[in-house]
Amino acid sequence: MIKDFGIYIHIPFCRQKCFYCDFPSFAGKEGMIEPYWEALEQEIGQVRQKLSDRGEAVFGNDSKLAPKTLYIGGGTPTVLETVALPDVFYLLQKHIDVEHVVEFTIEANPGTVDGEKLRLLRSFGINRLSLGVQSFDDGCLNAIGRIHSGYEAAEAVAEAQDAGFGNISVDLMYGLPGQDLQKLQESVESALGLGVQHISIYGLQLEPGTVFDKMQQQGRLMLPSDELTEAMYDYIAAVLPERGYQRYEISNFALPGYESRHNFSYWQDVPYLGFGSGAHSYWGECRYQNPARIEVYMEEVFQGNAMCQVEEKVTERAHMEEFCFLALRTAAGISVRRFAAVFGRDVHELYGEPIRRLVEKGLLLEDRERLCLSPLGMKYGNQVFAEFLLENEI
Repeated sequence: MIKDFGIYIHIPFCRQKCFYCDFPSFAGKEGMIEPYWEALEQEIGQVRQKLSDRGEAVFGNDSKLAPKTLYIGGGTPTVLETVALPDVFYLLQKHIDVEHVVEFTIEANPGTVDGEKLRLLRSFGINRLSLGVQSFDDGCLNAIGRIHSGYEAAEAVAEAQDAGFGNISVDLMYGLPGQDLQKLQESVESALGLGVQHISIYGLQLEPGTVFDKMQQQGRLMLPSDELTEAMYDYIAAVLPERGYQRYEISNFALPGYESRHNFSYWQDVPYLGFGSGAHSYWGECRYQNPARIEVYMEEVFQGNAMCQVEEKVTERAHMEEFCFLALRTAAGISVRRFAAVFGRDVHELYGEPIRRLVEKGLLLEDRERLCLSPLGMKYGNQVFAEFLLENEI
């Protein structure tokens, strides 16, 4: 039986770096695209061979890797010209049994797609499109460094639907410079009016090394107040479920049956392989991380060092903590039965006192089958996660 796992492919190229972004993505590196494909193919081939040598049950037709989900992210994968995209997919099809994939996602910037490109993506078997819209308000978009307008975002959704995409996700953000509650409401209504199946909404985080981080240090970044940001959160948490979008994870809402299978696997302790600069893998008892800089990543791959750099060996303690953190991010929460099956321990044996405190505070809900965040717990998730840190190794 083929092992249940996912594959993530990282495309690090962008037309312009957004002001909030700390992902391994780079503008002005178009000259590295061709050697990057060569490195990516070599990396996938090296890992494929290593897993074959270990006798891992991960192969489908023609001894290709057979993931359940495949996700191409970035960066901006759709920054690639239409004529270059077939090379990417021929590369993937050489090593990956795409026929085995249930959910095949690609991220896209509305400013980098048109009808022709979207039809091409659909023809390669991609069945889920994740559009990084962030806002439909042009002022907000300019303030965060996006290259598209609200009109172009709406056009991208319509063109994707015309191209045959029936599973479209839109990313939105709140707490942006110049954003008020009305602007957020209008963006949410715009997304809902387009008939998308999935909406992810993230609060702005100031990450070290970003343009916004530097602006904040210089006193030039004007953000909404904490009270306004909280009101934005409360609006999102209330209106999307009212409109039929179930909240299945802290930041993710979907119509029934359209939850992101790939992302959900991250939260459910499913192993995954990541390929490309800055990509992460979680396999066996280890986490691996590729170098973020494109040049360093390519050098390592060309030297045969794919999946050799262990970021950390996952101890039982770390495994338990992460199992709880990630499961609690979802509406399903921690399955008491699955925790016992994975670790051979009852979750209450290890976390009985924190569970009691969190239930009393109204942050956690408990029954015989599971532990999950309450609506209040979803709002203050970090307080809950901190209670699931263990003081000592098991």
